[in-house]
Amino acid sequence: MNSFYEHHKDSIHWHYRCFDRILLNGLIQPFQQPERVVGFFNTYRQLYPVTRYTLRDIADEFQRWVTERAEKRNIPIVEAPKGRRDEFVDPYFERAKPDAIVVILKAREPARIMTAIGDKVANRWHLQFAQRWVIQYNFYINDRNWGRMFVRVCPYLPFSARICLNQHHWLANRMRKQGIGFKQTANAFLKCAVPERLQELANSLTPRDLVTCGQSGWRTSRPSSPQENASMRAASTGCSSRKSSTATTSSSVVMRHWIISANACSMPIGQSASQTRSP
Repeated sequence: MNSFYEHHKDSIHWHYRCFDRILLNGLIQPFQQPERVVGFFNTYRQLYPVTRYTLRDIADEFQRWVTERAEKRNIPIVEAPKGRRDEFVDPYFERAKPDAIVVILKAREPARIMTAIGDKVANRWHLQFAQRWVIQYNFYINDRNWGRMFVRVCPYLPFSARICLNQHHWLANRMRKQGIGFKQTANAFLKCAVPERLQELANSLTPRDLVTCGQSGWRTSRPSSPQENASMRAASTGCSSRKSSTATTSSSVVMRHWIISANACSMPIGQSASQTRSP
């Protein structure tokens, strides 16, 4: 039993349970093996061998694409703050339109990337994975169904990505649509006109809701050519039915060339709400 609830149960008028943060990890399955990366570039870009300059140019190309797209859509690109990012991006979400990217944060963060080791003179190279601190892009989105969320994309091969969701925002949108009055603060509901319905909605979250959000979120990633998309979809087909489970909801799906996996869910219990104090 939760110790907070036990200590304050006489002051708590109602309580609910839901997910707090949910993390969806995305990857391109063929790019998890160096030999398949070499084959991909040889077949679709007529590049062999794959050098460190090849990998550097692709990362630079992604960053140019992000900058150009942001300029065309008037999306600010800013350096990530040292403090809490949630508070920093608050002003950008004011009057944000549905499904709009409101701000992009650049930050140097650790990532597992593909590196090329070799000899420039002999032009002999081999690929291997390494942990590096690199610039990554965090796309903050006002999703139509999930509300505030962000997509982190690494511009370096194998282009790992992550979506961060919060079920409290999802529940808030559902209750607005049903005309249920509530008061939300940060990651908690302090008041709700129909607490029973809030719990029913929290329990209604399904893997399909995560998949749908993942499909929407990954649209911020850099599009490849039709031939490259077809190649990676074909290579990933064998993984499209794979399932995993964590906590109570989890899913995998091939969307374009991404495999989206809800394999890292935090599950603090959105505990309780009182009319007189915050949970």
